[in-house]
Amino acid sequence: MSDVTSIAAPKTLSKADTVRFCAAFLIFNLCWMLGLQIVAAVLLPQRLADIAPDSKDAIFGVLNSATALASLVSNLVVGNLSDRTRSIFGRRSPWIASGGVIAGISLFLIGILPDGATIGVSYCVAMVGLNMMIAPIVASLADRIPDNMRGTMSAFISAGTLVGSSLGQIVGALFITTQVPGFILAGIVMGISGLAAVIVWPRERSSKDMPEVKGSLKDLLASFRPPTHGARDFWLAFVGRSLLLFSYYMILNYQLYILQDYIGQTTEESAATISTMSLVLMVVSLISALAAGPISDKIGRRKIPVVIASLLLAIGYALPWLLQSPLGMILFSAIGGFGYGMYGSVDQALNVDVLPNEEEAGKDLGILNIATTLGQMVGPIVTSAIVVATGSYGLVFPTAIVLVALACVFIMMIKKVK
Repeated sequence: MSDVTSIAAPKTLSKADTVRFCAAFLIFNLCWMLGLQIVAAVLLPQRLADIAPDSKDAIFGVLNSATALASLVSNLVVGNLSDRTRSIFGRRSPWIASGGVIAGISLFLIGILPDGATIGVSYCVAMVGLNMMIAPIVASLADRIPDNMRGTMSAFISAGTLVGSSLGQIVGALFITTQVPGFILAGIVMGISGLAAVIVWPRERSSKDMPEVKGSLKDLLASFRPPTHGARDFWLAFVGRSLLLFSYYMILNYQLYILQDYIGQTTEESAATISTMSLVLMVVSLISALAAGPISDKIGRRKIPVVIASLLLAIGYALPWLLQSPLGMILFSAIGGFGYGMYGSVDQALNVDVLPNEEEAGKDLGILNIATTLGQMVGPIVTSAIVVATGSYGLVFPTAIVLVALACVFIMMIKKVK
């Protein structure tokens, strides 16, 4: 662990600390994604379909726009403030623990609120709480993890996220006709994710002895400025990450509607297909994520997994477009999921590698994490806009293919990372 008077990452970790960090990153990401996907991928779309069947796509798009904005602002603000936090519990841990409680309560409330407006407010608060956890967790990669182990840690982050996503869809499908217990479970799992992280990983040392960041309100506001000097690779990574995640979540977050409205399945049939897709996705993405990250560390390369992942994602997007069947969506989960797991395994490591100034890791990684938020929230907005404009999902898949190809181009332009 790093010295409290220094923000530089340690050169090495003990075996015990390595295991605890791996476990903490895995458990944290599994839990928050499990809770979120129970709601975002299944229960929220179905709830909107129940209360507003004629305008569900438009409402879902508006909700995603609002939560994207809430996530964008909170990720940047919390990343910056966690850099400045001085407490006996460290800089990151207080934000992580409290964010889980806020996110868990507000995620549960979505299941009992009566209309789209109040659901939207609660969903936005949930995203604020979620980003109170994610921004400090990712910043810890820069100040607590050696640079030659970041690919491995990123693999555990990705594995937890992917398994949590798959399990969330499976669990959500089980509650599709009895939704309130599903929302309760989602809130509980989300709430314990932050607490689990700070308990499992090696205790963060007190930051009270670190030099305080002093200055006026004007100085504080100025500290939120995005990096500019030596930040070319940083912004290429931001754009590439955003585009790739746009493409993936265009389909993933709309899979229920795609199965029902594009392929023609009933509610029960679509729930069964989502369960199958999720099992497939969980297996293939776990294998690719846990394999690609350590291999990336060993060979010292980040770009090769990105190129392979982009190709696999493009193939995965094409299959449901060409087949227009449940099999096409299952193959999307298999091939696209393997590619996404491979990309996710080096994603956070690549982000840390392109930081222009590690002294501002929390703030700058908060900006890069906005790309994740934008992908998860704006991707479905793009899908919603296409469906509302054309009345069909036919153009969603080729649009996703174009976006992932562009993402690969931007990431390959990065010079700092091999």
